[in-house]
Amino acid sequence: MRRLRISAISYLNTAPLMWDFEHGEARERLQEQFEVTYTIPSACAEALATGTADIGIIPVAAYATIPGLVILPGVAIASLNAVRSILLVSRKPLDQIKTVALDSSSLTSVALCKVLLAKWLGGPRSTGQWLRILEVMLASCDAALLIGDPALLIQRARYTTVIDLAEEWRKHTGKPFVFAFWAVREEALAEVGSVARATPAAVLSLADVFQLSRDHGLTPKPAEIANEWAPRLGMSVAM
Repeated sequence: MRRLRISAISYLNTAPLMWDFEHGEARERLQEQFEVTYTIPSACAEALATGTADIGIIPVAAYATIPGLVILPGVAIASLNAVRSILLVSRKPLDQIKTVALDSSSLTSVALCKVLLAKWLGGPRSTGQWLRILEVMLASCDAALLIGDPALLIQRARYTTVIDLAEEWRKHTGKPFVFAFWAVREEALAEVGSVARATPAAVLSLADVFQLSRDHGLTPKPAEIANEWAPRLGMSVAM
């Protein structure tokens, strides 16, 4: 049986989901069955679309554009409140923002930003795609959409407007927001219907593998994840 190719996101917010693939005995077992590469969300979607990956954690907005995918249930990047990693940032007040530089690494975050601006934040703005460097984006536009680890690192006090898009969505709709989820190509699912765990007698579905990794990453691992990732990002554990 060939290894299934996983395209995963390289940001901190996926660390709990990837726990079993990166740690301990589970990692050694799963390395025999999966080949993992890391990239940005939009590139995960592209890998599934082109067939260079079998499984990917993809932006919700990309799902409808790629035929032949099956969602793995129960595992997603979602939020009930603020996430700190999807931000609209500006040195100007909201009512003075006319142009927005978009970080196109996540199609869902771009779509969310446009919806929030159009429906609740004063109307549509002119948008364009720029380098994922905040100061470069703000030199070209009034505001910038910043996604992932770079958003976690900004010094909020330096800016007049900092809007957490997940928190803003919750405020206006009362509903959680789903940014991304695991999806698998139907062709790969047909080729490999299950994967072995520990012994040939113990078989888990693909969904079970990813759900277990999520569970192991969330309970009680957040403190371990913070200690592991803080030095990588140049952040304190408390942040």
